Amino acid sequence: MSDDLDDLKSLMNAATPRPDTTRKSENIALAQKNFADLQGSRDGARLTSDRPETGLISGVKNMLSTLTSRAGLTASTAIVAVGLVMLSPLGESLLPTKPDAAFVPSAPQEEPAVVMEKATAPTSSPLVESAPMIAADMATESMGGAPAPAMMASPANSRMIMDLPVVRPESSTENFANSDANPVQVTTQNPVSTFSIDVDTASYSVIRNSLTNGQLPPKDAVRVEEMINYFPYDYAAPTGNDAFQPTVTLTPTPWNADTQLLQIGIQGALPDLADRPPLNLVFLIDTSGSMEQPNKLPLLKQSFRLMLGQLRPEDQIAIVTYAGSAGEVLAPTAASERSKILNALDNLGAGGSTAGQAGLQQAYATAAAMSEEGDVNRIILATDGDFNVGLNDPEALKDYIADKRDSGTYLSVLGFGRGNLDDATMQALAQNGNGQAAYIDTLSEAQKVLVDQLGGALFPIADDVKIQVEFNPATVSEYRLIGYETRALKREDFNNDKVDAGDIGAGHQVTAIYEVTPKGSAAERNDPLRYDTPVVTENASDELAFLRLRYKAPGSDTSALVETPVQASVTGEAGFATAIAGFGQLLRDGTYTGSWTYADAIKLASETKGDDPFGYRAEAVQLMRLAESLSAQ
Repeated sequence: MSDDLDDLKSLMNAATPRPDTTRKSENIALAQKNFADLQGSRDGARLTSDRPETGLISGVKNMLSTLTSRAGLTASTAIVAVGLVMLSPLGESLLPTKPDAAFVPSAPQEEPAVVMEKATAPTSSPLVESAPMIAADMATESMGGAPAPAMMASPANSRMIMDLPVVRPESSTENFANSDANPVQVTTQNPVSTFSIDVDTASYSVIRNSLTNGQLPPKDAVRVEEMINYFPYDYAAPTGNDAFQPTVTLTPTPWNADTQLLQIGIQGALPDLADRPPLNLVFLIDTSGSMEQPNKLPLLKQSFRLMLGQLRPEDQIAIVTYAGSAGEVLAPTAASERSKILNALDNLGAGGSTAGQAGLQQAYATAAAMSEEGDVNRIILATDGDFNVGLNDPEALKDYIADKRDSGTYLSVLGFGRGNLDDATMQALAQNGNGQAAYIDTLSEAQKVLVDQLGGALFPIADDVKIQVEFNPATVSEYRLIGYETRALKREDFNNDKVDAGDIGAGHQVTAIYEVTPKGSAAERNDPLRYDTPVVTENASDELAFLRLRYKAPGSDTSALVETPVQASVTGEAGFATAIAGFGQLLRDGTYTGSWTYADAIKLASETKGDDPFGYRAEAVQLMRLAESLSAQ
């Protein structure tokens, strides 16, 4: 005797007609057409006039309602269930090219990078539901209310489907400013090296963001000088009225025993807070649609909140925003009116395109209206770098900012978020706006840039700072500047006061490192020339190089010159800056580091970490460990 379930099974088997292959093919074609219409980007999945608000589920139900036969319902429901499992929360799916082919996920591609996620519960997206439950719902509606037992989803099956990984392509629109690593120079042929100083730190923060998210950074994102300059060092402070003090050391090269590292450190003066001039600060905030993510506009608001507590009552704040158009949302307001400023910040929302040019024009106009004799005027542009309305080419923006630079208003840039970060644009703006560029990926980084180093970020002490090093061919055979590829200057630019260069803020430090090859060293990379000019030096046999610095006092058009010889007897121990220099080179390509490894960088950094009150150096060691593991995959 059979039980009720066996009886029901027999009745259903008897009621199910033989498959109609023609109808099955028609149903498959219709199902594939409907799914093809639903494919595409997130924007493509938005509701339109031909996709009413009932959305995906309604569209599938409408398709099935046209299939009246039981054979059609059985075939099409199976196809729908499989198709919906393949849909990601973004409306992405992969359908077999043949109706009866089994679905096989494609292998992950190296470009663009992909992020593996698990599909979330149905409540996380209106487009995500358990495929068996959808099939059961549709069957219930079509068969008059009672679901067929074969279409009911068991809890085990539901968990299995909800745990399927969803592949979300990572955006590949990021653009980084960089050049090929500086080559080795032969001293007898090119004894002079000239470059603009750089106090930017954006590259290090981008590298940290990439590594902590499980990816090696793009090579072009690695600017070694910005990694080195991220950390404070124990340099001698300037005395008297000097704007800065240079410190020079010569140490062994850890990755090449036959070369040496010439480290040049510059320490900027730090005036007392009472001696600082009044500050006119314009927050130029990108409120375009790309800024809506939590690590963009919301983090930006939190970051500026931290800064406000450091300003003085006599300082003034204005807020200009730009999206499809630009406008002033807060007229110049005393920093003491904290609640008014915070309310203006809190009311900002994201949406629209990115009219960066219009925003810059409005910000410069606002800064000009705030300016008074003796004040410091600075615009802080906060953006993800995505300019898509008006000027958006870095070279065109460079020319525009250069025209505005003479007004005396400084322009600094803070980058937020990843995905469409246009680092090249940020660099063009900051380098030509007499300002700095930083990347804010955490509130801790905002604390470092906008609180701990606020003086350097806002108050300049030296403009257009240039470094020129002339190496002595009697003692140095070859040399190579580590980093500063985007800051290189022509030799004649050093004495030309019309050529723009980097700026130093109050308390800022700048570090540059050369790898030098002593005359006759086994590390020489170039053969001597047959017709080389004999080296002739007088009274300089004990000098390694001659260091020249040029800078302008803020507001001045004429530069001052500082000169000092570098003695070959200068000694020191390889320090933390050396470890970071090696780390950065490994992240780029390791062309000049030989057999030196991440493990060597970790060891040197750990041994030279020294005083680390805020944990910046300990964090760097952890990043080295992550890079070592990721590079081994």
